[in-house]
Amino acid sequence: MPTPDEVTLADIRAARKRLAGIVVRTPLVRLDVPDVAGEIWLKLENLQPIGSFKLRGAANAMLRAGRARLADGAYTASAGNMAQGVAWSARHFGVPCTVVVPDHAPQTKIDAVERLGGRVVRVPYERWWQTLVDHAYPGIGGVFVHPVSDPAVVAGNGTIGLEIVEDLPDVDAVLVPFGGGGLSAGIATAVRALAPNARVFGCEVETATPLTAALAAGAPTRVDRTPSFVDGIGGMGVLAEMWPLVSTLLDGALVSSVSDIADAVELLAERARVVAEGAGAAALAAARRHGVSGKVVCVVSGGNIDRATLSTILDGRVPT
Repeated sequence: MPTPDEVTLADIRAARKRLAGIVVRTPLVRLDVPDVAGEIWLKLENLQPIGSFKLRGAANAMLRAGRARLADGAYTASAGNMAQGVAWSARHFGVPCTVVVPDHAPQTKIDAVERLGGRVVRVPYERWWQTLVDHAYPGIGGVFVHPVSDPAVVAGNGTIGLEIVEDLPDVDAVLVPFGGGGLSAGIATAVRALAPNARVFGCEVETATPLTAALAAGAPTRVDRTPSFVDGIGGMGVLAEMWPLVSTLLDGALVSSVSDIADAVELLAERARVVAEGAGAAALAAARRHGVSGKVVCVVSGGNIDRATLSTILDGRVPT
């Protein structure tokens, strides 16, 4: 398998064949929003078996690793959704799974990992981030599935791009939540190859803007991060191995406020009957805030939101 910046359309197509029967081909549905400049379409990855797109990358990486390498199990570092993807795939293979989670990880996601049979190791956020940088955590055996820069993960994520272009060939823009760049880079690789005139943007929350900072500086740079209910995006920086991809494939970063994203969660629930977590609503928030024009696909990356958080938002308040 190539390095992350060498993932090709052929790798993504191979991933789709590998994932047949495991992941859902999620629907692309129109959302009528009168206060948005563009024609909004929702790519509903919240409908995957684990409620998140992460199953695509996790399952592709583990399928490609094969049963022999997985004999000692698998592990990952994740705030919740990749943890569920690896745990779900580990259960599918009948192997053990461990996940290293930051201490702020939502209980809803932790509970889901444990229901799938995964073992959870909580660590401070800084230590968790170091696991992503090191691609390993001392004392845990098995195959490490990197949630962002594993090439097989990027290729698995790219299958979303194939589906978008097949369902909406004249797409003008694709808005993707930006966590570490594995989702946006995978989607952009496919979209650039099949619909070269389409723009692809990474969507961030104002409490942590690693892509915005890196694009401004011309290189990855460390950023301050303020925790919020938007837990699935907003790291401490763009990983060095992802910079060649995101800096060339993405057309820019679109930043929204926490309040913007809460409003988008509420709109999705009330107007589309779609349950989205904070990160999952970031693309729609960006489309509304920045007035993106044309046929715009907003990737709803996940729907794993705490009941109390969702209740607060539906009550018209921003979770603290």
